[in-house]
Amino acid sequence: MSGRREGPLFRGGGSIFRGSRLGAAVGAGILLGLIWAYLYPHGFLRSSGPNYVSEAFSHVSQQVHLSSCESPERVKLLKSQLHSLNEINAKLKNQVRELNLKLQQAEQTKDNAQKQFLTLGSQVKAGPMGTVKSLRTNPTVVPDESVNPKLAKLLEKVAKNQEIIVALANSNVKEMIEVWFESIKRAGITNYLVVALDDPIVDFLQSKNVPVYRRDSTLTNLQKKGNNHAVSALKFGLLREFLQLGYSVLLSDVDIVYLQNPFDFLYRDCDVESMTDGHTNMTAYGYNDVSDDPKMGWARYAHTMRIWVYNSGFFYIRPTIPSIELLDRVADRLSKEDAWDQAVFNEELFYPSHPGYEGLHASRRTMDYYQFLNSKVLFTRFRKDSDMASFKPVVVHINYHPDKLPRMKAVVEYYVHGKKDALDPFPDGSSW
Repeated sequence: MSGRREGPLFRGGGSIFRGSRLGAAVGAGILLGLIWAYLYPHGFLRSSGPNYVSEAFSHVSQQVHLSSCESPERVKLLKSQLHSLNEINAKLKNQVRELNLKLQQAEQTKDNAQKQFLTLGSQVKAGPMGTVKSLRTNPTVVPDESVNPKLAKLLEKVAKNQEIIVALANSNVKEMIEVWFESIKRAGITNYLVVALDDPIVDFLQSKNVPVYRRDSTLTNLQKKGNNHAVSALKFGLLREFLQLGYSVLLSDVDIVYLQNPFDFLYRDCDVESMTDGHTNMTAYGYNDVSDDPKMGWARYAHTMRIWVYNSGFFYIRPTIPSIELLDRVADRLSKEDAWDQAVFNEELFYPSHPGYEGLHASRRTMDYYQFLNSKVLFTRFRKDSDMASFKPVVVHINYHPDKLPRMKAVVEYYVHGKKDALDPFPDGSSW
């Protein structure tokens, strides 16, 4: 009996101790289980969030159940909710578009600031061919509210992103101005203002909830005297005040139908961005016109550059020094000369410096004549072209035709209400 003795206490590797430890472990497990059940009554593997799958099935089953017994009130409620969601979606789309526009403007401002710094700052060497670009966008002026405190206060409420559409009107154009502002409202444009030239048109516009600014009686008195050239001169002078206040202006005649928001289609990279009276790529954007003088023999052909004029009834102008100088030049000439404002506007904008004359150093851009459509293009081409049937311009300007009101109404019927024969009764030109 020389080996180690194993009594009941030690036999089997300490069974008594092992048994007690096993019992303790089981007891601890039960206790932990109770605690766990208390803390997590829905189970450990269940997500803390909602059970979307089961809820979705539950929702679908409820809809199936309800669909068989929907009441008219319930259907009406669902339609109302759908309409509200559509309105919210439309507002969100507008906000996205506005944010994209602000981002685009911010990027343009940053790019222009960099170019201004390079141009106006210290002298720099020219880069490789194809990489050099001159400054196109002049800096804006510092706003001066003392010029017209009343107008400044109004523009703070009406303008958007320091931009506004401006039109002048009197009682003689009451019917046209109504088609004009109704199209603006329909296009979702809010930043517009009518400069009223008499009291009756003020009352009419206010009754239609149209933003209106009543200028002093100077314009009205001149208009009563029949001095249209002087009125045009004061129009450009009034426009100057908007620029001095720091606002970019889209000047608009009232014979224009708005189909989209023009501010979404501007480049804003020049002092003046204008609609053209041109009707083709050549006439709108310029072309090389060869003049023939047979008596010159070998040198009989002379090359000239031609472009059709900008329309002074629809142009976007930024608050810059060259822009204000342009307005001053036009206003000064119109106050002294018996001249058409559109001719003077283009002469001052395009004529180069030459002996006895210092040209204007203003940058300019021609608007896309498909988007900013004049009535010659519409009535002589677009309405006859099946490929253009689904195209919707930004604006249509009835500038080539004297029967403006009926053609404006026909444009609304054609583009807004889808009446494809609305333009048919009108000739290409005019019988006047």
